[in-house]
Amino acid sequence: MQRVPNQPFTRPARCSEAEWQARVQLAAAYRIFDILGWTELIYNHISLRVPGEDGHFLINPFGLHYREVCASNLVKIDIDGNVIGHADWPINPAGFTFHSAIHAALPDAHCVMHVHTTPTMAVCCSRDGLSFSNFYSAQLYGKIAYHDFEGITVHLEEGRRIVESAGGRPVLLLRNHGPVTIGATLAQTFSLMWLLNRACEVQIATHAIGDALPIAPSVLEGCVRDSLNFDPKHGAGQDAFDALQRIVDRIDPGYRA
Repeated sequence: MQRVPNQPFTRPARCSEAEWQARVQLAAAYRIFDILGWTELIYNHISLRVPGEDGHFLINPFGLHYREVCASNLVKIDIDGNVIGHADWPINPAGFTFHSAIHAALPDAHCVMHVHTTPTMAVCCSRDGLSFSNFYSAQLYGKIAYHDFEGITVHLEEGRRIVESAGGRPVLLLRNHGPVTIGATLAQTFSLMWLLNRACEVQIATHAIGDALPIAPSVLEGCVRDSLNFDPKHGAGQDAFDALQRIVDRIDPGYRA
């Protein structure tokens, strides 16, 4: 039975402190996406591996807007799509299809994000894909892979092909569809998505007024090396994520429930 969204949720039984902290951080990410306008009605997904539990990860309940997601209503599932414990809402099969495949195949893939923002989708639909011609895309040089469109991602066998297409790279552009970012932490995965979205925005704006100025490969390599978004001294993006989470706390700390 599905719970009415505005009713209170309770902390899942037998939830470890590590899992609860992961739930709070993931719920914050959903609220941050909402603030940034990275939502698509009740669709799209962010998944996060449950600390200390092999083969288990958290994902959003299908039917709730990102603004309604909180720590206690996230759904814990295994790589076969089975719900672990109790859940008041189902999961989206499309989310399970490639998120589970990535989590299962890549031990370091602790977080996977997928969005349908207009700029990232536009670049995914373009013949040439992402151009390494601006400040943001330069930081993603060597990190991009592509996967050809096969239709709506609800078939399990495509999940395996998506992993093959990624080839170990952390940013995957699903052609004619949208982007996927993969990271060892939620903050790192968010940094990749934020950089990609900004890169696509600037690319579209640049192409509207003329040809983009090329950047030399040696400079691109330096940008990747020097990017604070991947620098452990700055938490590999954790500091920026924490700042956004503080904004969410001021707007509505209810996501922590």
